[in-house]
Amino acid sequence: MIGLGTFLNAVGILVGGVLGLALHKQLSVQRQQALKILIGALVVFVGLRMTWTSLSGGFWNALKQLGIMLLALTIGNIVGKLLRIQKGVNRLGQLASEKLSAAGEHKSHAAGEGFVAGTLLFCVGPIAILGALQDGLDGKWQTLGVKGLMDGLATMALVTTLGWSVILAVVPVVAYQGTITLCARLLAPLLQERALMDSINATGGMLVFSLALIILEIRKVEVADYLPSLIVAPLLTWWWR
Repeated sequence: MIGLGTFLNAVGILVGGVLGLALHKQLSVQRQQALKILIGALVVFVGLRMTWTSLSGGFWNALKQLGIMLLALTIGNIVGKLLRIQKGVNRLGQLASEKLSAAGEHKSHAAGEGFVAGTLLFCVGPIAILGALQDGLDGKWQTLGVKGLMDGLATMALVTTLGWSVILAVVPVVAYQGTITLCARLLAPLLQERALMDSINATGGMLVFSLALIILEIRKVEVADYLPSLIVAPLLTWWWR
């Protein structure tokens, strides 16, 4: 099973593509801004709720989890910067931007370029990895559900200029995110048995919240560099027993 989150993400892309082809026009600037605020609010709710529900077990245990989360984010960010994760994601994002520009300028080659651009756009970025991990580890589909809404709106806009081939990007999206979800699902019993899930969910919730700061253009956060914190958090929990 690919996971409910990836399924919803795929539905979002397909529905957005069909609506874009049927309407033959993009949303107005006012509606785009309203949807951005709505998506940002949803991401804030999902992220903070995930972190809050993970800080359970009494005051001292919650304080311990909070300390582990902050330490995991700090160490994870250092590791991410050393590995240059965000810089790699930025390069892929630039490649997607170039593909979009090329497809817009050369309409005769837009089919292939649209598929490649859509694939890069929907697969590149921390939200795809983070959401797929959450879906597999603990069945939390909300992050990918919100991503599905964002990808659907992007597909609706892209098909009006690049054509129907953008919709085909749903195939690599399902394969990519579904594989991550499946691997995480295989690992989940081991983490649950050793009570390591709360630290992962608390840390992941803060990463989701950070995405809202980017969506709402409040602050630029290099979220990809924080992804190693999802590995650091359970390791710290195991050590801090």
